[in-house]
Amino acid sequence: QTCALPIYCHLQQQHPWNSRESIVAARKTKKQVVIVESPAKAKTIQKYLGPEFEVTASKGHVRDLPKSKLGIDISGGWVPTYRPLADRKQVLAGLKKSVKGAGMVFLAPDPDREGEAIAWHLQQALDLPDSKVRRVRFNEITRNAVQEAFNNAGAINASRVEAQIGRAHV
Repeated sequence: QTCALPIYCHLQQQHPWNSRESIVAARKTKKQVVIVESPAKAKTIQKYLGPEFEVTASKGHVRDLPKSKLGIDISGGWVPTYRPLADRKQVLAGLKKSVKGAGMVFLAPDPDREGEAIAWHLQQALDLPDSKVRRVRFNEITRNAVQEAFNNAGAINASRVEAQIGRAHV
């Protein structure tokens, strides 16, 4: 199977893990980290999930293509070079401390194309292996919606990430 941007083909590979089993195993051993976009959402979701979870916020995008130059190696196959956003370096440092030693990291930015890209950038910037990451999507911040989303946690949607990356390249 081919993908539009070859550098991101690894996103489309099947994951060898069974999400339900790995989530249960991780919960037994280590803290769970949830990353949302908004600090206000983080506070509400923390109340719903309880003390075994640490809910924190990325405050949106954490990295982007550089503004001062193209940031894409066109001749090398459209390979992008992402840089941490200047005003998010402290946020990234805090997130790195939070995920260090975590059993599982749940990425819960908004459930749209932009949110999917934020989740992927977080995984890359925090150097998280696929086995420690679950993508959580919910359309409302209610106890039932959040719990349902965690029961159906899955992988980052590669097609949405590629769509956002393609949009950024243009």
